[in-house]
Amino acid sequence: MKLVAAIIKPFKLDDAREALSEVGVTGLTVTEVKGFGRQKGHTELYRGAEYVVDFLPKIKLEIAVDDDQVGAVTEAICKATSTGKIGDGKIFVTTLEQVIRIRTGETGSEAL
Repeated sequence: MKLVAAIIKPFKLDDAREALSEVGVTGLTVTEVKGFGRQKGHTELYRGAEYVVDFLPKIKLEIAVDDDQVGAVTEAICKATSTGKIGDGKIFVTTLEQVIRIRTGETGSEAL
């Protein structure tokens, strides 16, 4: 089992959700986050004063999947969220040691 975590632009959330649904993802977690990478933030003007926005708003998706679904999930996220511009985001894939469904006590792939 793997945990796929993707950091994407906020306006691409609906596209990502639809693409993931098409490849069979039945559940995901969405978190509003802030951060920066190569984008480094930007400068804005507010009421005549200039200030730097260091952390940009992003969306973090977390999807737990079986090993055989990882390729389809990462490909779906890339296709749905890519704009070709800096700041499109990143995808991280990590191994899950154990998954337990609290309600039923199911473990492993059955808990997904």
